[in-house]
Amino acid sequence: MKEYQTITEISGPLVFVETDEPVGYDEIVEIETGDGQTRRGQVLESASDYVAIQVFEGTEGIDREASVRFLGETMKMPVTEDLLGRVMDGTGQPIDGGPEIVPDERQDIVGAAINPFSREYPEEFIQTGVSAIDGMNTLVRGQKLPIFSASGLPHNDLALQIARQASVPEEEEGEDDDGSEFAVIFGAMGITAEEANEFMDDFERTGALERSVVFMNLADDPAVERTITPRLALTTAEYLAFEKDYHVLVILTDMTNYCEALREIGAAREEVPGRRGYPGYMYTDLAQLYERAGRIEGRDGSVTQIPILTMPGDDDTHPIPDLTGYITEGQIYIDRDLNSQGVQPPINVLPSLSRLMDDGIGEGLTRADHADVKDQIFAAYAEGEDLRDLVNIVGREALSELDNKYLDFADRFEDEFVDQGFDTNRDIDETLELGWDLLSMLPKDALNRIDEELIEEHYREEETAEEVAAD
Repeated sequence: MKEYQTITEISGPLVFVETDEPVGYDEIVEIETGDGQTRRGQVLESASDYVAIQVFEGTEGIDREASVRFLGETMKMPVTEDLLGRVMDGTGQPIDGGPEIVPDERQDIVGAAINPFSREYPEEFIQTGVSAIDGMNTLVRGQKLPIFSASGLPHNDLALQIARQASVPEEEEGEDDDGSEFAVIFGAMGITAEEANEFMDDFERTGALERSVVFMNLADDPAVERTITPRLALTTAEYLAFEKDYHVLVILTDMTNYCEALREIGAAREEVPGRRGYPGYMYTDLAQLYERAGRIEGRDGSVTQIPILTMPGDDDTHPIPDLTGYITEGQIYIDRDLNSQGVQPPINVLPSLSRLMDDGIGEGLTRADHADVKDQIFAAYAEGEDLRDLVNIVGREALSELDNKYLDFADRFEDEFVDQGFDTNRDIDETLELGWDLLSMLPKDALNRIDEELIEEHYREEETAEEVAAD
């Protein structure tokens, strides 16, 4: 192992070193400062006579006299089942005061792309306990379903709720003797110390930490550390899923901070910027993360992703949500208007979408009436939303009796179906029964998207005021 003292330039998080032999891209580096501290870094650019190194702990205190050692290997994550219940920093070092991690093996954090031929199509339901997701935009195992939020909205509360409540419904009897266990990998990038404390308090209070692995990169940690935190989280998820047969849900927040770190590093390298100053390769970089979700033929486990991003300026045409939408299979929208009305969680189901939902619901997966109920609720709620605009012009008196029922339906849908609070866990049967309660506000002949047999089985005539008084 050669040691160099040939640092020529330090620029932001980057250190440039002259070399006399080839150095591999992504190779891990140790830099020893004059006061004996050792910093870790990674080769970001390699030429015949120099390399650019991004330093994870920041470049403060590094000078031209510092020693640089190239370790001859890429960054690896020490993985073991014992990681469950542990809290790590953004570079994979334990910060919970627990014992040292004794790994079963060390895996490359870049991961290996899943051969498309070996992928299994995602079509098994994951229950989050959130009606607006389970009922209207269902998550399935192996899917990547981002949450589009904005500054000041309670996306962290929703992330914690999903982390606490998410579960895989029991396997059919006889299909699998043991079933597969469920685990949550939580990767936080660029969050404040206050948010980190909230996350940890909630994990510990609810006991969710026992089945979770938490990676914490704080806002005052170096930006370059943010580029490896999600890769460490996903490497851990792949190990648990494909070698230990867990169903793993990976929650990554906030992808906007991750992309800002890419932009900062690109600026330090003096790259030609793309849209709004972000690197031109950001699409490829995001795809390398998102495409690590999925199922593999012959393996019982799965990796499901819920990336969370805050849209700058509430703009869903911004490059980060725009590119994320191209790569992932839908999106869940957190709505500012619903939040101002006190709806928790403030999920707007109309622009939200789960592209794999139709394959993950129905008889044997959720319930036979799920697809029809979802379609009818979407149609009725959209009709109620349109009529709200009309009411502002002509008033409710000018509308027909059916139109007024659609308006009432939209109000009750938000108040009873979407607004369930961040501590309520509803199973899919509760969610669908609540949907039928709401649809029973409408006359039977208005339910034109539901099979007649299902209407006969589930439709409940609304009681009149006299019947209620008699009861």
